[in-house]
Amino acid sequence: MSENPLHLLMNPKSVAVAGASNTPTKMGSIQSLSLLKDGYQGKVYFLHPKDKSIFGIPTYPSPKDLPDVPDLAFLIVPINVALNLLEEFGKIGTKRAIVVTAGFKETGEEGAHLENKLNEVAARYGIRFVGPNCLGVINSQICLNTTVYPFPPSDGLLGLASQSGTYVTQILPLSRKRGIKFSKAISLGNEANIDIADALEYLGDDEQTKAVILYIEGIRNGKKFLEIARKVSRRKPVLAQYVGGTVSGARAGMSHTGAMAGPDFLYDGMFKQAGIIRVGSIEELYDHGWTLATQPVPRGNRVGVMTNSGGPSSSISHTCDLAGLSVPRYSKKLQEQIRPYLQPHAASSNPVDLTFDTSMKHLAITIPEIIIKSGEVDALISHGIMHSGFLKEIYSHAVDFLGNITFEEFLSMTEPVLTDVFTLARNHKVPHLISTFFGQEDSYTKGFQEHNVPVFHSPEKAARAMGALYHYKLIRQRKAGKKATLPKINPGAIKILQQAGKNGQKALDEHAAKKLLAAYGVPVTKEILTESLKEALAAANKLGYPVALKACHWEIMHKSGKGLIALNIENAKTLKKAFLDIRQAAGFFTPVLVQQMLSGGRELLAGMTRFAGFGPGVVFGLGGVFTEALRDTTLRLAPLTDADAQEMLNDIHAKALLDKFRGMPAVDKEKMIRILQTVGNISLLHPEIAEIDLNPIIIQKARPVVADALVVLKD
Repeated sequence: MSENPLHLLMNPKSVAVAGASNTPTKMGSIQSLSLLKDGYQGKVYFLHPKDKSIFGIPTYPSPKDLPDVPDLAFLIVPINVALNLLEEFGKIGTKRAIVVTAGFKETGEEGAHLENKLNEVAARYGIRFVGPNCLGVINSQICLNTTVYPFPPSDGLLGLASQSGTYVTQILPLSRKRGIKFSKAISLGNEANIDIADALEYLGDDEQTKAVILYIEGIRNGKKFLEIARKVSRRKPVLAQYVGGTVSGARAGMSHTGAMAGPDFLYDGMFKQAGIIRVGSIEELYDHGWTLATQPVPRGNRVGVMTNSGGPSSSISHTCDLAGLSVPRYSKKLQEQIRPYLQPHAASSNPVDLTFDTSMKHLAITIPEIIIKSGEVDALISHGIMHSGFLKEIYSHAVDFLGNITFEEFLSMTEPVLTDVFTLARNHKVPHLISTFFGQEDSYTKGFQEHNVPVFHSPEKAARAMGALYHYKLIRQRKAGKKATLPKINPGAIKILQQAGKNGQKALDEHAAKKLLAAYGVPVTKEILTESLKEALAAANKLGYPVALKACHWEIMHKSGKGLIALNIENAKTLKKAFLDIRQAAGFFTPVLVQQMLSGGRELLAGMTRFAGFGPGVVFGLGGVFTEALRDTTLRLAPLTDADAQEMLNDIHAKALLDKFRGMPAVDKEKMIRILQTVGNISLLHPEIAEIDLNPIIIQKARPVVADALVVLKD
């Protein structure tokens, strides 16, 4: 694989800026000041057609007049100027650019045409660029900041790639208040050239970055993204927020960055397949990302909870349960060790609640150390560790009785900040999260943040972040799975599809669809296609009653509720009536399929549909009459490994139905896994197939059997 284009773009030794002026409130000037003021040590050149200097630095009229070939061109200019300048930079040999300029694909057809021109120029000279319609990049390692907000030097650990410039720029003041420090941040804009998959690959390889967060409005190349994400998530945590899965979200994304969104269930399945943790809000994206960047992976899901109040302890415990964590009751031995440090009314069982104890030593140091050393927990959440913030609140009431001393004098009368707490859990390689209602005005809050211990301003948020940390542990434990080996194309399947093509069919009839499936080893019902009542009676005798009758014609793609199916036919008399009723309901001559009547208390579904940029997606879920009502399905992209298919079985809400259930044996999961893998293989072997729908798959005793099948062909 060739070197990622972001390696040079994020580490330029020289930058040429076009679009700055001596007016410090204009966009180009603001971003240039970030480049100049935040510690970047490389060369900075300014281009300007008229001004001789900008911020006291001499300017150059065009790229050809520069004394050196810059590594990076930084364009904050009108559209036509951007096109011309990119060509000029190409001619002198510059290979990387950031195009901040907006007005391209996100504005419609004309803008898309201009964006194509931008790419044509870039391709002509071998230029790779971020944007257009972006807000720049940050590399804390070399103090490179090309955004509109200041970024003071910091040793960041969290990598960010965003299709929104706001979440790289406007978020910076808030992230500082919350102690979150970025290693690298990339505003991708319209992704005309460098896309989010490139950014993920770069951040995945970056040693400084310990976790990666992604803000996504749409992915154009799902196959590339999935391949890269699967590799990165094995090495470090990857989290994503996707907002294009609703009608409104997709519309906003299209007008914002020109992102082509896809349905929510597609992204949900792809993220799971890739080992990406999906979050529900931008706040969780940063908070959970920072937690995973700074904290060790827990050994298990047991959480010790330490608080100075009953309410937060209950909130944390409740949310831990919802997040798949456990707040176990401590052993009698451990409780006896804790009890001497508690007041008589305080709880020692977990959570440990030090209500009304304002001394921090037991809450912050003594009891947590006992709990950690016991080995009875895998992680720790603390609420209520506080000092100067709390004392400032009570100072105004107490000062009149203390001789009007200053707050600093009042502070000196109290116990000092116990700095050992900031590294206590890390020294034992145990994750530790903090809940508090104080900000950086409190010395403990500030101390935790300075030592990269995540601080949350609600108990529930701390517990949910711990849940994300445990989720990543489960992702790391996943089996890699065996890569699916595509079988040889079956000649019988080719014949079926070619004949349908000659006939001008838009779909296969059910019988032909099942013959195609059977050619690749998918278990289907025993059945006989008939064209007369006499043939139907003979078929039923051969198969044995009870049987099912179905109209069988490619134009009849959906039969339920239309009088085109008759089930549980026990004898010839009933069959005759059903046969004639189906013919009448069809309204035209149609063959009738006589099918063995399967008995089974469980019905599942499998299928395939194609998504632009992603290829075929394989679907599995609860089938039969409850399919549309419950919508209990999950999706993965083909080809499926055996581990992918196994995870699909475990992913539906009704997964208990696959095990022993109410006297029924466990479903043969190996056979179900093979069905799912085969559906994916068929879609890859036969690109002329647009959709596959196997519903229901009836579980006969333990064996899954396809009872109905629809194969839709591409136009």
